[in-house]
Amino acid sequence: MKGYHDIAGDGGSRVLEQVVEQRARITDGLAGVRHLVAVGSGKGGVGKSTLTLHLAGALRARGLRVAILDADFNGPSQARMAGVQGALFVPGSHKVALPRTANGIGVFSMGSLVPESEALDFESTAQGESHTWRATREFALLGEILGSFEWGTLDLLMFDLPPGAERTVQYADFLGPRASFVLVTIPSEVSLGVVARSVAALSKGPNRLLGYVENMSGYYCRDCNAVKPLFASGESPGLGIPCLGTVPFDPELARHCDRGIPLEDLPGTPVGRALDHVAQQLLDSLP
Repeated sequence: MKGYHDIAGDGGSRVLEQVVEQRARITDGLAGVRHLVAVGSGKGGVGKSTLTLHLAGALRARGLRVAILDADFNGPSQARMAGVQGALFVPGSHKVALPRTANGIGVFSMGSLVPESEALDFESTAQGESHTWRATREFALLGEILGSFEWGTLDLLMFDLPPGAERTVQYADFLGPRASFVLVTIPSEVSLGVVARSVAALSKGPNRLLGYVENMSGYYCRDCNAVKPLFASGESPGLGIPCLGTVPFDPELARHCDRGIPLEDLPGTPVGRALDHVAQQLLDSLP
């Protein structure tokens, strides 16, 4: 019986050729995209998806052309928050057109295709090894999405990544050195500890680590028009990378996200001003 190292090339499977073909389609699809910005964390529950959507909105308000790819295929939330659940995918001029939010942000999310009552399922032919098969199929699917949709001319394509420090590194490897990363934490020692692992892992690779955003740094009380503490105050150890800004939690914004409708008075609130500041810091840090 031949061992793995006895097989020459790809063993006649055309796997290598297919990988080259897919890479060519991805390169062609992203030819008009100036910056790839992946928003990750390592820690779940830090409001990463909400921050991604509204940071894209702040960038859009500045006149930039922005789109979002919801890369969390098993827990997609961008479709609901962006109001594109059940959106129809129709042919564009060359490839598949992106659904768009009310303010013109293109959004791809599996939440537009798979109902929330269903899970995305990847059948595995290897019994007991479905975890290996799933990871392979997920990145194959990501490649198909990047190569099949009309991303067009964009200033930024933002990737909303799934949680997990190891997942963040996998996406960095797949997207290549062209992708820059923004990490999201909340002001708790548990969150900072987990996100620090993502910082350490990404620091070993070629990707540019732009900085981090501290989300939920207090909550915005609309009754008294003030930001109040949400977590116990303490000496933050920092993450050894630039802090792009702090964004308070707004219960009204969360309610609108659940309904998939924009919050009209967001720009005039502390949350809106904080997001605009992060948008400026992000733009200043891009090469």
